[in-house]
Amino acid sequence: MTHHRTPIREVPITAELVRGALEIERTERGLLPHRLPARARAQSADGQLLMVESQPAGVRLVLETSATVVELDTIPTKRVYVGAPARPDGAYDLVVDGRHAAQRTVTGGDRLVIDMARGGFDLEPGTAGTVTFDGLEPVTKRIEVWLPHDETTVLVALRADAPVRAATDDPRPVWLHHGSSISQGSNAAHPTGAWPAVAARLGGVELVNLGFGGSALLDPFTARAMRDTAADLISVKIGINLVNQDAMRLRAFRAAVHGFLDTVRDGHPTTPLLVVSPVLCPIHEETPGPSAPDLSAMAEGRLSFVAAGDPSGIASGALTLGTIRAELARIVEERRAEDEHLHLLDGRELYGPGDAEALPLPDALHPDGATHLVMGERFAARAFAPAGPLAVKAVTTAAH
Repeated sequence: MTHHRTPIREVPITAELVRGALEIERTERGLLPHRLPARARAQSADGQLLMVESQPAGVRLVLETSATVVELDTIPTKRVYVGAPARPDGAYDLVVDGRHAAQRTVTGGDRLVIDMARGGFDLEPGTAGTVTFDGLEPVTKRIEVWLPHDETTVLVALRADAPVRAATDDPRPVWLHHGSSISQGSNAAHPTGAWPAVAARLGGVELVNLGFGGSALLDPFTARAMRDTAADLISVKIGINLVNQDAMRLRAFRAAVHGFLDTVRDGHPTTPLLVVSPVLCPIHEETPGPSAPDLSAMAEGRLSFVAAGDPSGIASGALTLGTIRAELARIVEERRAEDEHLHLLDGRELYGPGDAEALPLPDALHPDGATHLVMGERFAARAFAPAGPLAVKAVTTAAH
């Protein structure tokens, strides 16, 4: 008996298939998911932010289909750091009916060559590659393809061997989270292994991840993007980038936090809102920024960082993580007098002094994959539990 293989047909990539992006840009090469809208991008002249907001942390294709084969053509952007070891290719995670089912990579693509010593970069264009998930059960199922959390990804084409439709009946509450590279997933091994993705899965919520590497700087345009994004639960992780970029002094920090929270509240006046202070980072607990590349480590082929600030500056308002935690606690306590839905979580409950020896930060700034898992489990247990500040059972789901 001859078995005829079902032909693979192209599936139009529509906005309804993409979750976790605030905007999708149509380019000459394909569709580029963004985690900040065009107006916000236009207000930033910072190449670092423009790079990381286009890296699709938490962005995934979500569809219902009985297909046994799904193919996705993309153009990834691979980052290459001069003098540092080659980075692994970004991972694409396949989740079927809520369970992680497979992981693939795409070779090729563009190359962004970054020279941290001179502070410059060069972009080398490349070609598209294909990620293939096959051997799937021929039954109707919910498929999620999570894009690499740290590679800008242009979506070129989608194909399947059965009809595909958008999965639009997700009853889970939407969790909108903003933070730094740790929230984006820096040093996590794969996109569903970043701590917010872990926490979202355990908490039964749908993630919108606005973690921006090096760019959680209390930018007003980020606050406005959060204000304008539908959400049932919101969290804002504040601190490490303000220190490691030596971005502001205490006087400016206090006003900036209030302004950021005020703007978010303009769009979400009673939504549960959790302020998360910094996780432990030994180099900056008592030493201000900026952070700087550890040249001795680079000479050994390792990427690591040191604190380059002067502790004597604390007296004149230079920020350390300790200073930020104390000030955030004060601000949240003050605001709670008029905002009962505002809460605080000390980041050291996610990664603290008891973890530094067993789970050291490999580059002195970012947790590794195992630590991301621990942090996600702890956040879910503290935030999404029935008595937690982002208690899921108390939520009325926002309109999608």
